[in-house]
Amino acid sequence: MTRLTSRFLIDLLCRRTEAAGGFATVLASGDDQSGVILIQCSERGALGPLLERRFAMAAGYVWEDVGATAGTDETARAAYRERRKKADPDLWIVELDIADAPRLVAEWGALA
Repeated sequence: MTRLTSRFLIDLLCRRTEAAGGFATVLASGDDQSGVILIQCSERGALGPLLERRFAMAAGYVWEDVGATAGTDETARAAYRERRKKADPDLWIVELDIADAPRLVAEWGALA
């Protein structure tokens, strides 16, 4: 199966978010072909989880909640984003502000 580029998947997520009445923006651009994607979820400005697209041997690509960054701790989220960006300059960081963003990301990501 052909793997979609990171740029294509980000464009898909942003367009579908906006089509569903939400807001999407790219906070940091990474490698167009294979950059890792970090989604910063929120709903009407309220913080949601950070989701990272990772490769799992059994399931292919999956969206995983980063965990320690959940909830309303913006300091922890910002620190995690900075650490990841320093470790991987090809990282994409995208913010999606829409109701139930994690579920929508999982559904839309499965289409890709």
